[in-house]
Amino acid sequence: MWRRGGEAPAGRLALILNLPSLVALALVLAYPIGFAGYLSLHEVSIRQLRSGEFPWAGLANFARLFQDEVFWLSLRHTLLFVAASVLLEVVIGLAIALTISDERVWLSRLTRVLILIPWAVPPVVNGLLWSFIANAQYGYLNRALHKLGLITDYVNWLGQPQLAMAVVIAAYVWRTTPFNILLYHAAIQGIPAEIYEAAAVDGASPWQSLWRLTLPLLRPIVAVTLILRTTFSFMVFDEILAITQGGPGNDTWVAAWYTYRVAFQPPFNIGLGAASAWVLATIIGLAALVYVRLVYRRLEYA
Repeated sequence: MWRRGGEAPAGRLALILNLPSLVALALVLAYPIGFAGYLSLHEVSIRQLRSGEFPWAGLANFARLFQDEVFWLSLRHTLLFVAASVLLEVVIGLAIALTISDERVWLSRLTRVLILIPWAVPPVVNGLLWSFIANAQYGYLNRALHKLGLITDYVNWLGQPQLAMAVVIAAYVWRTTPFNILLYHAAIQGIPAEIYEAAAVDGASPWQSLWRLTLPLLRPIVAVTLILRTTFSFMVFDEILAITQGGPGNDTWVAAWYTYRVAFQPPFNIGLGAASAWVLATIIGLAALVYVRLVYRRLEYA
């Protein structure tokens, strides 16, 4: 009940304040996820969608999914993409955030403005931009490397498996890294200056302050960005669609692209696509739990 003076208990007040968000999440996320789970247990195709009758399939869609070599291939590509992109986002984001947070750097204010441009570009537009950059015939990447004398013949970036995946990773990291930079920059600005002053009095060098103060104090925000960026990296789709469309062959197929292809292209096996989506969601949830257990720690300033 309510406390004396009209104040609500902290737990009940938090529930009341978060109730609109919880209702919105239930409508936007819980129902679609639940319905996808329902579809994954039924045989669903264009014929069933027309009739409105979904025959029970049990775990047949999941069994078929785990027997599909293309699914395992796309899952391996997804893990490679996630590992490379998240690592680059964190390292590059931290490096730029530390640089622009130093008021002695004369480009810092200009950089803070320009840093938002890639983040503002829609994902599909970003993919189209990079597809032009990496084009084998008229791409600016080949032109620049040729002018610099680094290559003698134009490279077919999107025609070779490793290079095509590298282009997709570069395009994705270029678009998403500003999100990390902004969070890291805000966290760095929130660290009290007294901590660094005390460290300097104790004889700590700038590098020692970085490794023993700044980075440990940034660990909670790094954990948050790891969870968010890993989640979104697992769901990468737009850059794949705009740049490679899964090619060459199946060499840039990722889990989200696999789900789209089996569900919304002939033969339109929506039940199998829903099963793939559920497996992907489970992997993302497990990755988030691992991050929370291993990385996140509550830190308070002394």
